[in-house]
Amino acid sequence: MIIGTGIDLVDIPRFEQTMARTPRLMQRLFAPSERTLKLASLAARYAAKEALIKALGGSDGVHWTEIEIASEESGKPHFRLSGTTAAVVRDRGIMNLHLTISHDAGLATAFVVAEGNPL
Repeated sequence: MIIGTGIDLVDIPRFEQTMARTPRLMQRLFAPSERTLKLASLAARYAAKEALIKALGGSDGVHWTEIEIASEESGKPHFRLSGTTAAVVRDRGIMNLHLTISHDAGLATAFVVAEGNPL
């Protein structure tokens, strides 16, 4: 059963300006493994994290650095959750998170489907 869906769109040039203006955001928003990526890839990961929060129905108990977007060998993205964020997802009965991300032409987007059995 689908518990929630989320979508987000990020303007990459605006994201780049924000990151340049406030360098501390890198540590607040991204897991250590994500911080070396190019800004377009970071914008897509930011969109994925926002889309996840929308699929969850809110950000209570969710921490940005506990949401990591990793890739399978094929390149397919997936969430790697930890801490209270993983507990929030589990406590809401979510067993699977489906994620797709893309970036092109100055935009980054992400779509999330949360699937499971609502508690």
